Amino acid sequence: MKLKLYILLLFTTSLFAQKVTTSIDSTKKKIGSEFKLTLKTEVDTIAKVTFPKAKMFGRLEVLESYKIDTVKKGSRYELIKMYGLTQFDSGKYTIPRIPVLINGKQVFSDSIKIEIADVKVDTLKQKMYDIKNIIPVEKPMGSWWIYLLAILAIIGIGLLIYYFIKKRQSHPKEEIIIFKSPIEKATSLLQQLERKELWQKGEIKNYYSELTDIARNYIEEEIQIPAMESTTSELIVALRNAAKQKKLKLSNETVENLEKVLKQADLVKFAKSIPLDYEIEEDKKRISNSIVTIHKSIPEELEVDDELALWNEQQKENARLLKLKKEKRALLISIAGIVVAVMVVALGILIYIKGFEYVKDKIIGNPTRELVESEWIYSEYGNPIVKIETPKVLKRMDAEKVLPKQTMALLKEMQLFVYGGLTDDFYVSVSTATFKKETEIDLTQTAEGSINVFEAQGAQNILVKTDDFDTQKGLKGKKAYGTMNIVDKTNGKSTKVYYEVLVFSQNNGIQQITVMHKEDDKYGKEIMDRILNSVELNVAE
Repeated sequence: MKLKLYILLLFTTSLFAQKVTTSIDSTKKKIGSEFKLTLKTEVDTIAKVTFPKAKMFGRLEVLESYKIDTVKKGSRYELIKMYGLTQFDSGKYTIPRIPVLINGKQVFSDSIKIEIADVKVDTLKQKMYDIKNIIPVEKPMGSWWIYLLAILAIIGIGLLIYYFIKKRQSHPKEEIIIFKSPIEKATSLLQQLERKELWQKGEIKNYYSELTDIARNYIEEEIQIPAMESTTSELIVALRNAAKQKKLKLSNETVENLEKVLKQADLVKFAKSIPLDYEIEEDKKRISNSIVTIHKSIPEELEVDDELALWNEQQKENARLLKLKKEKRALLISIAGIVVAVMVVALGILIYIKGFEYVKDKIIGNPTRELVESEWIYSEYGNPIVKIETPKVLKRMDAEKVLPKQTMALLKEMQLFVYGGLTDDFYVSVSTATFKKETEIDLTQTAEGSINVFEAQGAQNILVKTDDFDTQKGLKGKKAYGTMNIVDKTNGKSTKVYYEVLVFSQNNGIQQITVMHKEDDKYGKEIMDRILNSVELNVAE
């Protein structure tokens, strides 16, 4: 019974004996004229062809080496290479046989004889003219100004960012601290004054000014008398009167201690008096004790817990914090906007200079380009061994998850190695299978049938072609190639891919190699060519 097998496989290059045809546009021209030499060869789609890059062919100078023109003829390509040749001495010359490398083997073109004729000049009939003066030629500006403009733009935006940040830093806003009560404010200011260590540094006048201002400000806020605008004597009189009117439990000793410090401060500020260290310490204690005593002397009924005032203060503090937060956010947004603007300008200039493809590959990133530039691995897979070079190591997979049970029931052994998936940027797999029973294998049907696995996994609009090929060791096989649309089941997006499948049959089994990449991916094609050029199979005994 003849069994038909449809299994997923990879393919390699096939090598055909090739011939190079030679032609030239004319065999006779004048000195300095260009001869156009054309070399043509027809090769397989995966063959590697290298034309020579010489400066001289025999005694003829190569003026220009034109780009290779490719014409597709069915499953093969016709490569057309043209050279521009010239010679500045008259005579007869021979264009020698030119070697062309096809899959590592030299194939020679035919030699061609040509003639270069002199240019006849009749000085009797030809008019003679004076030598003309040198005409100045305007030199093109080139593209240097684009780079200069880009650099100046980046520097300018950078300076703008620096100026903006520096300006913000040069005018820092003093943080306003809101205290819940006058006693809390006075205590905090006294602690800050001590940390400054003014009188220890010799700034005694500044120390006494701040010390007495703290006391005066506290009295003004707590007892509501104009302490900051009053002289020492006026303040003491006003304090005594307020104590009587508001029934403050304030002793004469407390008032006298406060008066001593205020008078000492007047002497320091106006008479340039310099108290001793212990006197300064005593004055500091008198002020601190006076503030605490005044606070305690206020009757409880006067300490009204004004919830509305407290709520207003809290609202002010919340508003201040919210404003500060908005200013910081606005600063960050401004900096981020400027940075983004710099990046957009730089990216735009780079796209203008280098092109979008360059920016996409080098800056945004291209997964297949990274595979091309990675360190490749040459390894062996399956049985019989399939040797192949890939950018990543292929991982062993459970074949039962890919093939139907009916197919697995026919196999004695099945090994499958894969990198990537059908919906990824690049896919490569190697599989080897051996049948349980002696089986007649039709490689053409196997190559075509392997496409059914793609269709079962969601491939659409499959175009397939098949062809024969021979490996370097003479192992005959089949290949299938074409395009298909792969639909991603997660988002429904359809991607057109190009695939190639290589099929071999040895030891009552099948060896298969499959490579797949996005149709318009030049790096994917480069990876595919390198993989297929590296494929080698051990010929089974």
